Amino acid sequence: MKWRGKVKVNLMSNGENLPPLRDVINKYGLRAEKSLGQNFLLDLNLTGRIARCAGKLEGETVLEIGPGPGGLTRAILTEGAGKLIAIEKDTRCLDLLGEVSADYDNRLTVHNEDALEIDEEALLEGEKAHIIANLPYNVATPLLIKWLKKRHLFKSMTLMFQKEVADRIVATPRTKAYGRLSILSQWLCQTSKQMDISPKAFTPPPKVTSSVVKLVPYDTPKYPADLETLEKVVAAAFGQRRKMLRASLKPLGGDAESHLVEAGIKPTQRAEELSVEEFCRLAEIYKAAK
Repeated sequence: MKWRGKVKVNLMSNGENLPPLRDVINKYGLRAEKSLGQNFLLDLNLTGRIARCAGKLEGETVLEIGPGPGGLTRAILTEGAGKLIAIEKDTRCLDLLGEVSADYDNRLTVHNEDALEIDEEALLEGEKAHIIANLPYNVATPLLIKWLKKRHLFKSMTLMFQKEVADRIVATPRTKAYGRLSILSQWLCQTSKQMDISPKAFTPPPKVTSSVVKLVPYDTPKYPADLETLEKVVAAAFGQRRKMLRASLKPLGGDAESHLVEAGIKPTQRAEELSVEEFCRLAEIYKAAK
């Protein structure tokens, strides 16, 4: 940043010197590894749209998982992120990401680690961050559950899943997609689907459509409930989703029917019929009955 007279001029590098992503992939001999769940996004217009879904990033701290050749990485930095922390398990990508960092004023730091094992709190050093990521399909759900439990660390999560998983996150009661992910996500965050992305946008193209979902954590959960108890109630209810709740909740012990009645829920209802609020109310009753 420089001052020219009384006008402040932003001289921050925006990656103009970087080669096209296809050239980068060829230079480093990168081939998407199925074992790592890799599908590369090379369309910089599209990666820009995804980065902008997170909102204004200028000066913000961002955490990215699995940057690969750096398509989304470039977009996040171009949008003005003050600090981008990237977690990349694939050692083949480290040198090229180093080049990206150098061309963006070293605002990018890359950690060669497994996203499932990282300590986000230690990485962020007290700062709240946005997560933006094209998640590997094979670890997307465990990562989301992990981050929901650490939601106090994040301002927002803009994440790409396969469409089926994204639909489950934003699903409403009485729909086939409604389940555990819907309830935990919507209890802890404001959720919204941002866009669907065709398989043709990726290299190599996956067999399914992808979707970008944005989750903005609430300061406090939407309804009172104990997370551990809620998880147990939801798991039991949806573990046998075709059964009536008075039957599916029996493995939890206690008098399932009386707990349901106390919560204002008909024992003959099924899991997919209950709202997030009703599940929370039921979890509180189970907790109190211990």
